[in-house]
Amino acid sequence: MTDPAAADPPTDAPQSFPSVEDRERIHALLHEYCFRLDAGDLDGVAALFEDAIVVSTRDPETVHEGAAAVRTMYEPVILYPDGTPRTQHRLANITLTRGRPGEVRSRASFQVLQQVDESRIEVILAGEYHDTVARDADGSWHFRRRTIDPRLIGDLSRHMRTR
Repeated sequence: MTDPAAADPPTDAPQSFPSVEDRERIHALLHEYCFRLDAGDLDGVAALFEDAIVVSTRDPETVHEGAAAVRTMYEPVILYPDGTPRTQHRLANITLTRGRPGEVRSRASFQVLQQVDESRIEVILAGEYHDTVARDADGSWHFRRRTIDPRLIGDLSRHMRTR
């Protein structure tokens, strides 16, 4: 009698895609957004979305398409004398699922911590990112779409200027 558990999994089984290497590259892309934003590299953040669309559930009618449009979205971010917004973006619960061919969907919880001066560290924002990423011919990954879904909103007055 053949053991069914010993058979090769079907090619569409969840463990077969994305590969471990692809998962690491996708996680690196998601984390790179946080690193650039926390470093105050707003142009670098925008460059990550060169071929992507970014929307927020707080304003779903406004669609930011491409690096230039995404850069304007980050214009209100306050940068302090050290060149940073004095934040730390944290990702957790990253879940990857199959999208269309060559694409992966990602869902992650985020928290934004901020400490502007000698005051206490505060959680100023928390929510979810819903991303679609695509694989390039060279095996790297890039954003196709990001939906920002802020769920818990604290005091953003020292993080973003009002428009």
